[in-house]
Amino acid sequence: MSASHGTKAVVAAFLANTGIAITKFVAWFFSGSASMLAEAIHSVADAGNQLLLLLGGRLAKRRADLEHPFGYGRERYVWAFIVALVLFSVGGLFSIYEGISKIREPHELEMWWLPLLVLAIAIVLESFSLRTAVKEANQVRGKARWWDFIRKAKSPELPVVLLEDIAALLGLVFAFVAVGLTALTGNPLFDAIGTLFIGVLLIAVAAILAIEMKSLLIGEGATREDQERIQRVLNANAGVESVIHMKTLYLGPDELMIAAKVAFPPQSDIEHIATTINDLESALRTEVPHARVIYIEPDLYIEQPEIAPSTDHIVIQSGN
Repeated sequence: MSASHGTKAVVAAFLANTGIAITKFVAWFFSGSASMLAEAIHSVADAGNQLLLLLGGRLAKRRADLEHPFGYGRERYVWAFIVALVLFSVGGLFSIYEGISKIREPHELEMWWLPLLVLAIAIVLESFSLRTAVKEANQVRGKARWWDFIRKAKSPELPVVLLEDIAALLGLVFAFVAVGLTALTGNPLFDAIGTLFIGVLLIAVAAILAIEMKSLLIGEGATREDQERIQRVLNANAGVESVIHMKTLYLGPDELMIAAKVAFPPQSDIEHIATTINDLESALRTEVPHARVIYIEPDLYIEQPEIAPSTDHIVIQSGN
């Protein structure tokens, strides 16, 4: 995925969340709605998260050095993981705390029309932000289903923004319903329950993000489709007998490392091997453009002899 696609969606989400957060705080100040306060904190957390994603993208562009010979591409994963922690702590836990507090000490809702108006406007603005994220994601997800795209995407920005925007829209709907019920019934308990729903939603999204980012931080290999492409390129070269084994690893969202041991004919000379390896590297970069680091080790294929079954560990149990 090109980083520019994710950056555009992140900037759009940041601008939307910043404006929404300000209006939510104003509405909370005049109405005293717990759901509105939870949504305001949610928007602040989202806006801060988008800044963290932009920071991660900037830091990831640093050149490789002696301490980090493969570069800083995984910075984007680190900051995306921090985003999940922020969403969990600042957004989710605060909303649950505020909801429990309002259940214990109910607060009458004032100027009920103001939070409903702000929430309605926020739903419209958040829809535009989600539309931008969906449009950007459609340019890179191909035929993959949405859940598969979120699960398997190597660039963290778009999945993070997509999940945040979806959570934001659902949270706004929860808040709108809660404030509306409170306004209709005069019972502030609905407002508090809406706040709890928002908190649970944010914690669930944060957990999904944390699990996905943890997998990327540990290190993921190429997709099955890319692995098949790599195998085809290696096997298609006439100078290669077979692929002995191969491993891949994403060094960053846009940088794949390929390490392969390939078998050459026994009579191959050094010039033939070097030329074939150069051809393989060129073909691999053409077939898989994000394959930036390629190591190909030449070897001879040695057929392993069949090993007779061992009886060393056979236990014969006698009867009584």
